Amino acid sequence: MRLNQFISHNAKYSRREADILIEQGRVNIEKTKANTKSVLLEGQRVFIDGKYIKPKQEDNYTVIVYHKPKGELVSKKDDRGRRVIYDAIGSKYAHFAPIGRLDFASEGVLLLSDNKKIVQCLMQSDLEREYIVKINGKITEEMIKAMNEGIHIEDASSGAHQKSRIQAMTFAPFVKYDIGKNDAHFSKLKVTITEGKNRELRRFFAYFNADVMDLRRIRYGWVNLNALPVGKVRFLSKDEYKKLHHFISGTEKTDLNISKKNI
Repeated sequence: MRLNQFISHNAKYSRREADILIEQGRVNIEKTKANTKSVLLEGQRVFIDGKYIKPKQEDNYTVIVYHKPKGELVSKKDDRGRRVIYDAIGSKYAHFAPIGRLDFASEGVLLLSDNKKIVQCLMQSDLEREYIVKINGKITEEMIKAMNEGIHIEDASSGAHQKSRIQAMTFAPFVKYDIGKNDAHFSKLKVTITEGKNRELRRFFAYFNADVMDLRRIRYGWVNLNALPVGKVRFLSKDEYKKLHHFISGTEKTDLNISKKNI
């Protein structure tokens, strides 16, 4: 595991802050001063300013649901002074990591956990993500064809962040979509996808010269936004935790079977 990743998952620091601590010589792996090229091996202990950073127990975890509003970054801090999600959810959740992202102008369901295994498992999964999207202009036949069949775009920079280095992007067929309004001025639809690529929906519609005016994620897997107010946090329900346990157990069994086949 990368050292900055370990620190961000098990301490109050972001990955960027962890890198700074390493560069300042304040991080040790066992008794050896760490550097930015250091690799953390299984079982090795990490110290910051001489204080042992205890790894979180993998079997114990908490997941929270946050209704992220527009105008917040999914980040620990912002060097431009913009509001970040941790300004709203409070310091007691400072060690929680987001499961995926929602861009600055988007809102909706954002899951966070204090367990890196859960974060990685859910981020890398093909769980359904459901959104309500509002675009300017009509939903065209070309859009519908791409939603049904998928599409590869060599230049998918439109709709992306200006600093993004990602150009080409392949969009899988949408799991489903439901067109609520299709009008020359603006259109609304509900879409379900199983990927979480960088600004995926904004890039998709921008390719067809349609700007996303509003984007709200209303479901991540079995976790629904429902009536959770904007800017508020809740814990998973008992039923949601039960489904999560079942999903994690199934994922672990699948990984084990794959490993056995590769031996």
